[in-house]
Amino acid sequence: MQTDSPFSLHNKTILVTGASSGIGQQCAISMSKQGASLVLLGRNDERLKETLENTVNKEKHTTYSLDIRDTQQVSSFIEKLKSSNKVFDGIVNAAGISPTIPLRAMGSDKMQEAFDVNVIAGIQLTKTLCKPSLFNKNGGSVLFISSVMGSYGEVGKSLYGMTKGALIAGVKSLALEYAPKKIRFNCVSPAVVVSPMSMSSVYSKDKEALERVTSYHPLGLGEPEDIANSAIFLISDASRWVTGTNLVVDGGYTAK
Repeated sequence: MQTDSPFSLHNKTILVTGASSGIGQQCAISMSKQGASLVLLGRNDERLKETLENTVNKEKHTTYSLDIRDTQQVSSFIEKLKSSNKVFDGIVNAAGISPTIPLRAMGSDKMQEAFDVNVIAGIQLTKTLCKPSLFNKNGGSVLFISSVMGSYGEVGKSLYGMTKGALIAGVKSLALEYAPKKIRFNCVSPAVVVSPMSMSSVYSKDKEALERVTSYHPLGLGEPEDIANSAIFLISDASRWVTGTNLVVDGGYTAK
């Protein structure tokens, strides 16, 4: 790793939510290879340990098993951060769920859960971490993992799309709000990536449906590394003049 590369994360402390699986897990592993010191959050302690085992220089990283929707757990976590004098240079909000549900079956409880996980929890955590006591006074980068469904439609994905569209809209105003503090806000919007979340979707359980979904991607389905590499760009100094934007990484899905 070249520490003089603009893509280097050497001497940067990055927090990653959803680090116990899928895209969040790969972001952690890939960012460790670029020299980052990581604080990894996830609900499953065993899978967090698996993530940690696959990182480079694992002694530099810390894991916390918690649900970012739980305000008590988050408050306790923040107190631990303060006592350890952690100061962050970047945040990757990768925790999320991907409901597939038609409008006729969409109750208020399902809507609340999706917005709690995909939008509210990450925004609230980011608000706390961007305070001067916890974020580098010289600035840094905040990233939300959105989705092409936040901009494009698909049957049964209206609720998921609404939550991801909220992130795309939100980073534009947050980018302006935090620009004086040199904190950048951006989204990455993947199409279908081979991950535990996507492979548990309805279409992945039917060979014909999976082939159809795959055909929507001219370059084939994505891998978690494809999104992690994009995240490295947006967290690193290589993107120091990029804020308020949505980077689409979709294998050609939206080119049609």
